[in-house]
Amino acid sequence: MINEQLIHDWMVVYLKEKLSRSYDKVLINLADKKENEFNGIYPDLILSNHGLVMSIIQVETDQGITEANSETWKGLAGKGAKLILMVPKKHKARTIDLLWHSGLADKASIGSYELNVTMP
Repeated sequence: MINEQLIHDWMVVYLKEKLSRSYDKVLINLADKKENEFNGIYPDLILSNHGLVMSIIQVETDQGITEANSETWKGLAGKGAKLILMVPKKHKARTIDLLWHSGLADKASIGSYELNVTMP
C-alpha cells in the first residue's frame, strides 16, 4: 500500500510539472493532503486556463481499478469539467470496461502510464 501511494503521488507531481507548460494553473491534491477543491471535490489535479477549469485528472494505481472507484469517477464526471483518468497501462482495458458498465464511457478520457526499469 505504501508503494501504491508513492507511485500515485509521484505521478501527480510528474503530471503537474508536465502540464504546467500547457495550462496557466495546475493545482494538485496528494494522497494525504487535500488542499485544492473544485465544486466540492478534491481531484488529484485541477487544470485551469484563464480562470476556467478545463479538466480534472484522477490518477489510479493497480489497486484503484475497481467497481467501487467507478462510483467515485461518476461523481467526478458530473462536476462540469472534463474528467481524465490516468491508469496503469496494463489496466487500461479493465478501466474502459468499468466506464462502459457505469455509464461513463462518453464522459471520461483515459490516459495510461507504465514504469519501466531496465537493468544491464
